[in-house]
Amino acid sequence: MNLVMNIDKRELLTDLSDLVRDDFPILRGDIRGQQLVYLDNAATTQKPLQVLDTIDRYYRQHNANVHRGVHTLSQEATDQFEEARRIVARYINASSESEIVFVRGCTEGVNLVASTYGRANIGKADEVLISAMEHHSNIVPWQMLCETVGARLRVIPMNEQGELLLDEYRSLLNDRTKIVALVHVSNSLGTVNPVKEVIEAAHERGIPVLLDGAQAMAHESVNVQELDVDFYTISGHKVFAPTGIGALYAKKNHLENMPPYHGGGEMIRSVTFEKTTYAEPPAKFEAGTPNISGAIALGAALSYVEKIGKERIAEWERELLRYGTERLSQVEGLKLIGTASRKASILSFTLDYAHSHDIGTILDGEGIAVRTGHHCTQPVMQFFGLSATTRASLALYNSKEDIDRLVEGLEKVKEIFA
Repeated sequence: MNLVMNIDKRELLTDLSDLVRDDFPILRGDIRGQQLVYLDNAATTQKPLQVLDTIDRYYRQHNANVHRGVHTLSQEATDQFEEARRIVARYINASSESEIVFVRGCTEGVNLVASTYGRANIGKADEVLISAMEHHSNIVPWQMLCETVGARLRVIPMNEQGELLLDEYRSLLNDRTKIVALVHVSNSLGTVNPVKEVIEAAHERGIPVLLDGAQAMAHESVNVQELDVDFYTISGHKVFAPTGIGALYAKKNHLENMPPYHGGGEMIRSVTFEKTTYAEPPAKFEAGTPNISGAIALGAALSYVEKIGKERIAEWERELLRYGTERLSQVEGLKLIGTASRKASILSFTLDYAHSHDIGTILDGEGIAVRTGHHCTQPVMQFFGLSATTRASLALYNSKEDIDRLVEGLEKVKEIFA
C-alpha cells in the first residue's frame, strides 16, 4: 500500500493526496457519472483500507465478547480492545489509559460529563459557561442540566470573524461558574479556539474545562497534559474511524469522583439486591457490551494518522485552506463565513444569488459532496443573520484539483441562478 513508502520519498511529495488517496476505496467511485469529490469531512471522514481490513479481520478471526471469557477468542478480543485504549491515550498524551472511556462519540461524551460530573457538582444559581459557536451537542446537554438543577447557562461572545472575545470571557468567570465547555475547533466556521488561554483563565479560579474535540482530532495535534484540560471528547468517525465510536478523556481524579452514567454489566464490582459497588474507572462508565470492533478500528485509524505524521497532515491542510480561500474569494457573489486568523480546513460560504440547498444539489450533480444547512449550529447562523451556509471541509486525501472542481461547480450554479 502507499503508506509503506519510505519516509524520505514521502517528504518529497508536495501533494499528500497522491500518497494516501488509494487507501480510500470510496474515492475511486463515481457520483452521477462524475468522479467523486468528497468535501464533507466535517460531517464524517472516509475510511482507509487499514481501518476496513481491521473491522473485517476482527469479525472473521477474533469475534468474541471482551473482559468476560477465559477462552482464546475472548482473550484476543480483549487484548485488541485494550490496545485500542492505549493507542487513544498515546495519541492525545493522556497520563494513563485508565483516563480513556469508550463512548459513542462526542455527543455521548458531553452528555456523560453533564449527567455525572454536572449533576454531582452543579446546583441552583450556579453557572455553566459555553461559547457562541458551539455545536448543539455542547449546548443541549448543558441546557437540560441547567433546567433540572436550576443553574444558568451563559455564553462567551464572538466577533464577526468568528473569534471568541477573550476579555469578555474572563469577565464572565466568577465564583458561580462551575464548568467551562468549549469547542476546540468550530465545525461551521473552522475557528481554532485559543483553548490553552481559556483553560488557564478557568483554572486560575479552580474551574474545570471540557473541550469538544470532534473537529480537532484529524487536524490538530492534541496534548491533553500540555493543555491541562479536565475533559476532552473524541469522535471516531471524524478521524477516519467508524461511526458510533469515540472516547472521553477525563483526569483520573474526576473519573474516580463521578457517579456512573449507565448501570448494568461490566461496570460493577459486586451486586446484591441490597447494594451494588462499582468497578474502577474506566470500567465504571462502560456498562454492557461495548462497540468492540469500533474501538479496535478507532485504534487502527489513529495509528494510520500517526504513521503518516500529524504535522505532515497539518501542513498539507494548511496549504489546501490557503488555496481554497484564494480560489473561493474569486467567485462572484461569494462570501466566506468564518475568517478567524487561525482556522482548520473548513470553508463555509454563501452566494448572494442562490440558497445553500440549491448549491448543494447542483454540486451533487457534478459529483461534488458538500454540506448545506445550519450544521447543528443554529445560534451561529442567527449571529450572522443566516439560515444556512454551504460548507466545504477538507481532509488529508483532498487535492487542489478537488477545490478547482468545486469552483467549476459554483460557476455552474452561477449560470443557472445568476
